[in-house]
Order: sequence, then C-alpha cells, then structure tokens
Amino acid sequence: GEVREPRRFTYQELRALPAVIDTSDFHCVEGWSLLDCAWEGVRFSDLCDLVSPTERARFVTIGCERDYTTSLPLPDMLEPDVLLAWGLDGRDLTPEHGFPLRLVVPRKYAYKAAKWVRWIRFTAEQELGYWEARGYSNRADPWREERRA
Repeated sequence: GEVREPRRFTYQELRALPAVIDTSDFHCVEGWSLLDCAWEGVRFSDLCDLVSPTERARFVTIGCERDYTTSLPLPDMLEPDVLLAWGLDGRDLTPEHGFPLRLVVPRKYAYKAAKWVRWIRFTAEQELGYWEARGYSNRADPWREERRA
C-alpha cells in the first residue's frame, strides 16, 4: 500500500513491540455495550511509525480471516486508543474473540473492530469493508447511532 517501509511481522515480533493496556468500552451495533474492557496490544500509531505512510495514504484497510475486511480513515486509526490487541482483561484473546490479533477502535461500532487480523493496507481511496458494502454505516459512530448507511 501507500507506505515507504513495507513490513511483515510474525506474531512473536508483534508481541515483542512495546505493549500498552488501554481501558475502553466496546459497542455492538445490536445495541449492547461492554464497559471498561482492558485491551492489551500495540498502538496502531506505533506500527504506523514503523512503516511510514506516504502523503497519499488517507485510509487503512484491515484484512482478516474468512475474507473479512474493514476500512477506516487514517486519522481515526491514529487515535491513541486504537490497538492491535492480543489480550483482554489480563488474558490472551480466545479464538472466539479474535485470537491471535484483533483491531480495537473504541470510538466505532464493533464491526470496525475486526477479529483475526492478517494484513493491513494503507490506501489513497477508501475500500468498503464487508459490512459497509452491505449497507452498514461507514462512519459507525455509536454516539450518533450510525448503524445503517
């Protein structure tokens, strides 16, 4: 994608990066929330520093198992609470909750918090993700209840 320093990380290499624990709420598009989730992982902004996005990079597409994708504007991804997480509440994620790696974007509905992350691509144009291509809101703001496009 639109980066100066393309990188590949093994799971062990990601886990060796400086980790943080960030507590945030998790909002499902179906109307329920989990409060005070303690996510452990690496800040997306720290990974961004390692790959040096070009000036054309305006969006980030996240690719996952089962051909699931989601996409967000780069400024949203650079918020300090956006993580690539491997842990929740002091334990490693289970496969059901996204092991080995899940995106955490607290200011968005959970369909933006992709499970089973496999790749990341920086793009000049936004690529609609799985749910967005099916009529869900691309902005996904839970405070504005932006569920459908």
